[in-house]
Amino acid sequence: MVTGLQRGEVVCAQHGLVVAEEMIDTGPEWRAFDEREKRRVRTAPLKLVVKTDMAVRLEHGARWRMLAKFHRHTLHGYERRLSAIGAELKRARECAGLPQRVMEEAESLVKKYFEVVAGFPPEVEAVAVLWTAAKAAGVPRPLEDFLKCSKASERRVRRAAWRLKEAMKQSKRPGIEDYVGTLAARVNLPESIVKAAVELLERNRRLLSGKNPWVWAAAALWLASFKRFGLLKTLAKAAGTTTASIRNDAKRLRV
Repeated sequence: MVTGLQRGEVVCAQHGLVVAEEMIDTGPEWRAFDEREKRRVRTAPLKLVVKTDMAVRLEHGARWRMLAKFHRHTLHGYERRLSAIGAELKRARECAGLPQRVMEEAESLVKKYFEVVAGFPPEVEAVAVLWTAAKAAGVPRPLEDFLKCSKASERRVRRAAWRLKEAMKQSKRPGIEDYVGTLAARVNLPESIVKAAVELLERNRRLLSGKNPWVWAAAALWLASFKRFGLLKTLAKAAGTTTASIRNDAKRLRV
């Protein structure tokens, strides 16, 4: 893949297929010739799409209005929805009188958990994200302060906020390798066994969903140590489970 910053595209060098386009160059917009110019910094790039915010008025004429309409129609579905959410976020934030850091936190949540609340209207998603971002930024507000600034229903906003909260909890949960490392430290196993156990669980990741991670970690460590004599009971005690549970899970792992 070849990145062309002049055209803002990522192109396959073998076939010429354009993989990505409309890339943003985050580099400096000038050349520095002395120490004073080197200290200059550019402003932060926009986090949400604002191509439709062209501020076209009636006095600009028909050609300008046609151009604004063309820009709106050329947006992809993802960009069009980001644009709508960004406009609602800006309006609700100004109405509620929230600081700029809450807006930045809300924009990052929108882009990170876009698929989680994609089924809700933009005004519902904007209020739910702002409500959550205000808590995360340390300036919590009651939901009624946001509902005054939007036409969104309280029931749908609470549902969207609940989904967002659950998704944030999932992303903060430790990975299976963290359980393996913790359990290995409790029973004093070397790093080589820990690495082998993590690789074993990576090959069998489809089996781990909805299961006790401590049992899987113990089973992987037991297999990675080639079923060392006496280690099974030690692992069961450290993981708070039984030897039978570890044996059953170990049988299901594909070595």
